[in-house]
Amino acid sequence: MSTTAVVILAIVIVALVAVAAWLFSYRRRSDKLRARFGPEYSEALRRHGDRRRAELALEARQKRMEQIHIRRLQPEERDRFATQWHAIQAEFVDSPLQALQGADRLVSELMLARGYPMAEFERRAEDLSVDHPHVVRNYRAAHEIALAKEHAGTEELRRGFVHCRDLFDELLEVAAQPGRKLL
Repeated sequence: MSTTAVVILAIVIVALVAVAAWLFSYRRRSDKLRARFGPEYSEALRRHGDRRRAELALEARQKRMEQIHIRRLQPEERDRFATQWHAIQAEFVDSPLQALQGADRLVSELMLARGYPMAEFERRAEDLSVDHPHVVRNYRAAHEIALAKEHAGTEELRRGFVHCRDLFDELLEVAAQPGRKLL
């Protein structure tokens, strides 16, 4: 084999190894994001149309939330929120729509108390997805049901209320997520 052929072969091998390393790294990044965001990963794919844009958006969320200091609630704050929740829950039997709207507002107040930015709803949901990816889909569904007002039936309102409760419980007693420091 000539020297030129050996050099060309070496370049091809190095290029193949580089491509394989890039593909491995890209797949590993995707796997990490899929594991971190759970169902929100699929939602981002649906919204953005392709994996590259979806993953860039998810990474941007993570970076944005790394700059936000989410704090733990003091025991008296936690008790106050829990008491308010129980009052709203008791209201559900007589006024399901008002109870769901109250639950939606209380979740927003709890988010604010913890330090989450309170931008428009979809931005709030994106921010929540970083620390609470498994309940954010339910939060979106509950919010839409709360906005539906008189068009929602009792069962749909109940489902929305349960979705709010899931997020409320998680926000009220959340432990630090891996890689996240709580103040």
